[in-house]
Amino acid sequence: MKKQILYIAVGLIGLTSCQQEKTGTMETKGVCISDSLSKMVKIDTAQTTQMKDELALSGEVSFDENKVVKVFPFTSGQVMEVKVSLGDKVTKGQTLAVLRSADVAGNYTDLSSTKADLAISKRQLEQAEYLYKNGISSERDYTEAKENYNKAVAANSKVRDQIAINGGGNTSASGTLVIKAPGSGYIVEENISAGNFIRPDNSSSLFTISDMKDVWIWANVFESDIAKVKKGYDARITTLAYPDKVFVGKVDEISSVLDPDNKVMKVRIALDNSDLLLKPEMFTNVTISNKEGASAVAIPASAVVFDNARNFVIVYHSKCNLKVSEVSVIKTVDSTSYIASGLKPGDKIVSKGQLLLYNALTEQ
Repeated sequence: MKKQILYIAVGLIGLTSCQQEKTGTMETKGVCISDSLSKMVKIDTAQTTQMKDELALSGEVSFDENKVVKVFPFTSGQVMEVKVSLGDKVTKGQTLAVLRSADVAGNYTDLSSTKADLAISKRQLEQAEYLYKNGISSERDYTEAKENYNKAVAANSKVRDQIAINGGGNTSASGTLVIKAPGSGYIVEENISAGNFIRPDNSSSLFTISDMKDVWIWANVFESDIAKVKKGYDARITTLAYPDKVFVGKVDEISSVLDPDNKVMKVRIALDNSDLLLKPEMFTNVTISNKEGASAVAIPASAVVFDNARNFVIVYHSKCNLKVSEVSVIKTVDSTSYIASGLKPGDKIVSKGQLLLYNALTEQ
C-alpha cells in the first residue's frame, strides 16, 4: 500500500520513476522529467564570474545642496510675520516673510537727505555756470560748484544702491522689508519665526528652497568597512515608507574624515527623485555592492536546495539523467550563489522546480 501511494505522488508531479538506486554520490537514473513537468522546470548553466560583495548600511535622505536656493537676510531687523512653513511649496516671487528694519528706514532717510543736497548743489552749479560764462565769477568758483554737485550725485547713488541691495522694491520708507522667494520649489530649511531679531552679523540662511527633483543619500560606514566602499560602486536604497520599491544609484562622494560624533565615514549617493517620493531626513537602508572580488562558479540562488544543514543542486544531463550533487556555497549575494566545490563551469543545473525533483530523487 505504501509503495502504491509513493507511485501516485510521483505521478502527480509529472515524474516517472523506476527502481531507484542510490550511491554514495546520491546519483540515480530512475527519475525522468515528463513533458508536463518540463513546463515547470528551468535549466541554467553554471558560469565562472567575479564574486559580488555587498555591504549593508544605514543612511538618510538629504536635499541636493548643489541645486538649492538659500535666502539670506538683506539687513538686520525684527521678523514681523512668516508666511510659509517647512515643507511648503512656493513659487518665484511669493512672499516668505516680512521684517521691520531700522537700517532700511535709515536708508530712506539718507535718500531724502541726499536728494535735497543734490537739488541744492544742482542749483548752485547752474548759478555758478551762469556767472562764470558772463564774466562775473571766477573759474575757480565754477569748478568748486561742479565738484560739489558730483559729490552730491555720488552720495545719492550710494544710498540708492544700498536700498537696492537691501531689497529694492521690496522695501518701504517705513522700514518694512518683504522677503520673497527667488525661485520655485519646496521649503526644506526654515531658520526664523515671528518675533526673531536678525542681527547684522547673522550669516545663516533664513530659508532654503529646493525643487527636490534630485536628492542625496548620506550613508554611514564604520571603520572596519571603509575598505569595502569606493567611488562608483552600485547602491540600492530602500525605505520604510516604500518597502517594495528599490532606488538605484552609485556612490559619487566619499568623505575624507570620520564624523566626530559617531565615528563613521559618510558616503554620498545621488538619486533622481522626479516622482518626489524621497523626503529630507527620511531613514534609508543602503546596500553597496561591487564586483571586484575573486572569481567563482556562480548559479542562481533558487537552484540551491538546503537539506539537513547541507546544500544540494540537481545537475541536469538529460531528461532521464539527473544527479543530486552536494555543493559548498561561499556566499549568496542578491539572487546569485557562489560555489566553492561540487560544480564546474558549464554544468547544467535545475533552477526552477528543483525541489520536486530533489524529493523524488532522494525518496527512500
